[in-house]
Amino acid sequence: MGDAKRQDHRPPGMMGGPGHHMMPGVKKKARDVGGTVRRLWRYLRLHKRRLAVVALFVTLTTGVGLLGPYLMARAIDRYIIPGDLPGLADVAVLLAAVYLVTSLSTWLQTFLMVGATQRTVRDLRFSLFSHLQKLSLRFFDTRTHGEIMSRVANDVQNVSDVLTESVTSLIASVLTLGGVGVMMIVLNPRLAALSLVTIPLLVLLTRWISKRTRRGFREQQTCLGELNGIIEETVTGERVVKAYGRETDAIKQFGSSNEKLKKAAIYAQTYALVLAPLNNFVNNVGFAVIAAVGGWMALQGLATVGTIAAFVSYARQFGRPLAQIANLYNTIQSALAGAERAFQVMDERPEIVDSPAAGSLQSPRGEVVFDGVSFRYEPDKPVLKNVSFRAEPGQTIALVGPTGAGKTTIVNLLTRFYDIQGGRILIDGRDIRQWKTSSLRSQLGIVLQDTHLFTATVMENIRYGRLAASDQEVIAASRTANADQFVHRLPRGYETQLSEQGGNLSQGQRQLIAIARAILADPRILVLDEATSSVDTRTEIHIQEAMLRLMEGRTSFVIAHRLSTIRNADHILVIDNGEIIETGRHSELLGRKGFYHNLYMSQFSGVLR
Repeated sequence: MGDAKRQDHRPPGMMGGPGHHMMPGVKKKARDVGGTVRRLWRYLRLHKRRLAVVALFVTLTTGVGLLGPYLMARAIDRYIIPGDLPGLADVAVLLAAVYLVTSLSTWLQTFLMVGATQRTVRDLRFSLFSHLQKLSLRFFDTRTHGEIMSRVANDVQNVSDVLTESVTSLIASVLTLGGVGVMMIVLNPRLAALSLVTIPLLVLLTRWISKRTRRGFREQQTCLGELNGIIEETVTGERVVKAYGRETDAIKQFGSSNEKLKKAAIYAQTYALVLAPLNNFVNNVGFAVIAAVGGWMALQGLATVGTIAAFVSYARQFGRPLAQIANLYNTIQSALAGAERAFQVMDERPEIVDSPAAGSLQSPRGEVVFDGVSFRYEPDKPVLKNVSFRAEPGQTIALVGPTGAGKTTIVNLLTRFYDIQGGRILIDGRDIRQWKTSSLRSQLGIVLQDTHLFTATVMENIRYGRLAASDQEVIAASRTANADQFVHRLPRGYETQLSEQGGNLSQGQRQLIAIARAILADPRILVLDEATSSVDTRTEIHIQEAMLRLMEGRTSFVIAHRLSTIRNADHILVIDNGEIIETGRHSELLGRKGFYHNLYMSQFSGVLR
């Protein structure tokens, strides 16, 4: 809630600066290549018909392409050496047809593969984003936004690029390798056996280098996620960076992370790039040996010139798919690293899960009971200790206490953003864990001090409280919240497009829109992070009037920062160090001359007790 900004017992990982709360275990977790490929195939097989057609065209392209050297051999032996020009012309026309079919088939397979790939990546990205919506707040509390965005955007895009560009090339290379091998054996078994000598060496080189490229690409993706986290947090908090003169520190932190990414990228790319030259060297040595032996065989009359020419062409084709497979292996390693990181997020289990017998909370009276509630974010650091209180329907409960006392944690538990470790929280006499989370939260309205507005119109931002609401209902809620007057002064009224976080509105205007949103949702229970401390007096009056209208007839929990705003609360809970140390009305607590009295006097008299 609002106090989270003031570090009210934040969960683990929320105390560091930008880029410090990365996903745990990414660097140490063993890579499961087979498992990642199988999980990718679950998405690909949804489009297996299109993939089957792609495979058919790849086979056609490869098969037709293999005819070229054979036709060339036939032209040399039957038409060029004997000087048969009409026959040579016929072969030339046939060769042109072969290459035309190859080009057309290649275009069709690429077109179909792009469609299958983008559908697959769409499904993968949708599954990942949908799973993020199911995860509990603790997941987001302990990771940077940039790291999460990197997995949804960069890593999935990496998979997209590889599937689009590499899958058909890999299939074609394998088919070419097999087809060329068969043609070479048919043409000359001895030369074919000689050409196969280089294969074991190529396999060993590929395996040795691939282990290092796999590790390098995984590290590169991890460093990229960390860098994205720093960028996202620094840009979002640029006002704070400038206010405290921390530009140099931000540059230094970015530079350090950028340097780590550079080193990881150099490591990965160096091994990835060295494979192709090594393979080409081995292939060229083998090609030279075959050319020399083939030339000797032609001179000895053991083979025709056309056969040797065709064999040399096939030998060149034989080396090309081997080098291409080696290069694709590096690219695929990068994609698998991205896919694995995406699947790691999808393997996260939500902490908050509805029980099978959970019911729907509909039209509650609004009675809320905390019965001996205990909670901790970390095992050895209790945040709430045996907290008990009751809120009758329609009452206003104020939560008061120093920063870090546990006020925000209480409302986080009421909304079931986290589950308690001890005690019970009841609504209308029933444990909130027996209600479906969606129906529970539909009855809770939350207005935070730090209002979040979306990059959408004013109308759409208010309608977020109830998507089925009509324009008239949205405007009525805006009037109730005292927002209608300033909205009409905006360039396009309710259709005015808001910038990120509502940056083109004042703090007070953003708060009034948030209140209008809560009014439109019409919840039975309210959580209000009192939000008038940073606005002018006139705006404060508008916000207070709107909040009073919103609270009418509803059970309300108000996190109070300015104690003057809660004088009329039905109950004030004074919280310190995770315990309720005082409770009562405003006048009662002042009369006791205790903790609340000291807080009140420190605000209004400057007297610190």
